[in-house]
Amino acid sequence: MTALLAGCSGAADDPGEAEKRDASMSAGASPDPAGGTGAGPSPDASPVPDPARLPKTRAQARDLIGRVIAGPDSFGPGVVKRSPYESDPATWPVLGEDCVWQQQKPAYSVLATLTRSFELPAEAGKGPVRLGAVVTVHRTREDAAWEMAESIEESMRCPTQELREGETIGSMVAAGLLGGESTQNSSEDFLNEMGEYRSSELGGPHHYSWQQAQSLQFTVAVTGKGAKGRTEDEIDTLVDEAQGTMLSRLEDAVEKQS
Repeated sequence: MTALLAGCSGAADDPGEAEKRDASMSAGASPDPAGGTGAGPSPDASPVPDPARLPKTRAQARDLIGRVIAGPDSFGPGVVKRSPYESDPATWPVLGEDCVWQQQKPAYSVLATLTRSFELPAEAGKGPVRLGAVVTVHRTREDAAWEMAESIEESMRCPTQELREGETIGSMVAAGLLGGESTQNSSEDFLNEMGEYRSSELGGPHHYSWQQAQSLQFTVAVTGKGAKGRTEDEIDTLVDEAQGTMLSRLEDAVEKQS
């Protein structure tokens, strides 16, 4: 069943912003240890892995991330790198009790995580679209499932969140699909959030789109932040393209070879 939630979640935007979540829940949600945020996933929702291809060390996790994470071309034509392009691997953001994101040391459950930042530049009558992609490799599948569950908890706990000074997201509607539900067959668990983005630089409200998917011990996420003259479809298409690319690369990287 599709889960609809009111609220919002953090952004995979600038370096470090959406590797998000400590593996231990601060409150609320309880994931199924087999994966997902409720009932177990469909067996067809994730690749059949080759154990030898699953990362067990930080170095192996970083290597896999480098092969999976999106680049500018993953979003479509015209997207470029932002500066700084990649996050500091020694930190990841945590949503505080005050609903403000802050940088902390990654949770023990995390072998490696990386965020990249992108932009579709401004053009005549249209502002710049800020984009981000993140891949996190957890030690276990259960740890990745906890990250997904905490994403839901954050959505309910903080209806408006401050990404940094001068940037907020809110008025969110979220939907979750486990693998095998509806047409969701690309991951074990999938979350999608849409809402309003406001910034002191770009004004607003503008369309905001965030997706996160979990497969095995991995989570991948993409964020799109709209601007003047940009349509919802335009932002959503950019996010969909990059998310699909990363999930396909992840399957290629870990699945058992025939």
